[in-house]
Amino acid sequence: MTTADEQRLSAARHVWDQAAASFDEAADHGLRDPLVRAAWTRLLQELLPADRGTALDIGCGTGSLSVLLAESGYQVTGIDLSPAMIALAQAKAAAAGQTIKFEVMDAAFPPFDAQQFDLILCRHLLFMLPTPDQVLRHWVSLLKPRGRLLLIEGFWHTGAGLHSGEIVALLPDSLTQVAVRNLSEQADLWGADVSDERYAITATLGA
Repeated sequence: MTTADEQRLSAARHVWDQAAASFDEAADHGLRDPLVRAAWTRLLQELLPADRGTALDIGCGTGSLSVLLAESGYQVTGIDLSPAMIALAQAKAAAAGQTIKFEVMDAAFPPFDAQQFDLILCRHLLFMLPTPDQVLRHWVSLLKPRGRLLLIEGFWHTGAGLHSGEIVALLPDSLTQVAVRNLSEQADLWGADVSDERYAITATLGA
C-alpha cells in the first residue's frame, strides 16, 4: 500500500468515525421505522437465493443489513473501515440476539481467502472507491462457485454515484444472470419518495 493510499484510508476512516453517531438517523440506515425495516427485509428475501450460507457485508456501517441477513439464516461477516461504525454494529447485533463477526478493515480489498462466501452484499460504497473495476474483481474472487453478488447503489441528485449501466459494464465476465432492479419507486425503502436513480444489481458466479 502506498503512502497516498494510507492517507486516503486514514482520511476516510476519520470521516466515517465522525459520522457514526448520527448515521442511523437516516431511515434506510437505522431501519428504525418498522415499515422501512420490513421493506428491506422483503427486498433481501426477493433478491437472495433460497439456500443460506456464508455472507460478507462489505462496508456494513452500523450493521443494519448484517442483522437482517443473520435473521434470514446467513452466517454473516461484516466489515467496515470505521472502528466507530463497527462498535455500533456489534452492539446492534447483540441487541438483536444475533451472532455476527464484525471486523475493521479496508472494504475495497479485504484480505479473505478466495471462494469463501456464498453471498457478498455491498450498499452505497462502490461509487466511493477509486478503482471499482479492480475492486469488483477482488470481491468476485471471494465468492464460492454459484455465489451471489448483490450491489445496492445509485446516482444521486448531488451528482455522486454511479449509473447502473456503468457498474454492469465493470462486472467481471465470470458473472452471469446479471439483473438490475429499480428501487427509486419503492419509497418504503427510503422512508420517503425519492427522484434520483437507486437500484440493485444481482449476479451469480458461473453458469
